[in-house]
Amino acid sequence: MKKEYTREEKLAIKKLMRKTKNVVMHKKYLVIHLHMREYTNKHIAIIVDLDVQTVGIYIKTYKNHGVDGLIPKKSPGRPRFLSKEQEEQLYKTIVGKTPDEVGFDGLKNWTAKIACQWVYKEFGVQYTVNGMLDLFHRLDLSYTRPTYVLEKADPVKQEEFKEKFEEEKKSY
Repeated sequence: MKKEYTREEKLAIKKLMRKTKNVVMHKKYLVIHLHMREYTNKHIAIIVDLDVQTVGIYIKTYKNHGVDGLIPKKSPGRPRFLSKEQEEQLYKTIVGKTPDEVGFDGLKNWTAKIACQWVYKEFGVQYTVNGMLDLFHRLDLSYTRPTYVLEKADPVKQEEFKEKFEEEKKSY
């Protein structure tokens, strides 16, 4: 049975089609617009360059849920490797302890590589270094490499060097 669309529905789709900057949404609105103009699904698929089945899905979704049904949902993404509790334990360990306090003798600064080893030792979950850096970001941990200062360096000579260096930078 064919559904008759009201003038307001047709105008609303046309308005949405003109207003959107999202290419995918424009295509979905165009499918609905053409359907309202009584094109067949096969012809719509050819015009819009979609599969006939996809056209049918868009139309069915619109009929059942209206315009809001066409808006894509946020994808949940891949499940996390560590539970919330494990992530909290990792956070507390990194913030509150040094690596040598948790079994990495002689190491004073946390690195992503050390954190990977600790997570594997504690939870049996293997992370890549990049994966650990992503986890640091999610946990609001900033990652910086430690800088070293020579104890025996002459502060006067260092200042002279900095001044000369700044002058050299300006001359280029």
